[in-house]
Amino acid sequence: MDKSLAKQIRIKLIERDWNLSNLANSLNLSTAYVSDILNGKKDGPKAQEHIQTMIQILDINEVIH
Repeated sequence: MDKSLAKQIRIKLIERDWNLSNLANSLNLSTAYVSDILNGKKDGPKAQEHIQTMIQILDINEVIH
């Protein structure tokens, strides 16, 4: 995952008073897997689908690169 997108996601989590567990629960995924996606350890096609879902859930309108 692009570092700027990961940063945007973390900012949105703070704004919502959420942690990784909240995000993982909303995606029906494990916290460890979400963490791996945010840290760039998982980046396959399925992870990319989850990233798009994160963007929608967190209402990220524009991905800043």
